[in-house]
Amino acid sequence: MKPGEVFLLTRAASPQFVRPITVRVIRHRTDRTTYDGWTWIECYQLDARGDALDRRELFLMPAGLIRSDPAVAARR
Repeated sequence: MKPGEVFLLTRAASPQFVRPITVRVIRHRTDRTTYDGWTWIECYQLDARGDALDRRELFLMPAGLIRSDPAVAARR
């Protein structure tokens, strides 16, 4: 994960995402110890136009991230 990348988060990333959300990564938190296969990220949650709604820190499984093109996220 690199700053600026956009992902769709679903239940594959964490059970907390019953409703999928789109996020733009600020940074990958490698300074925190987590369970194997899980990580923390700082990100902006995006609205349907691709604008930032809220800054969040999320605990998730990177294997469940779905890469999203920012232009596609803006059309959603």
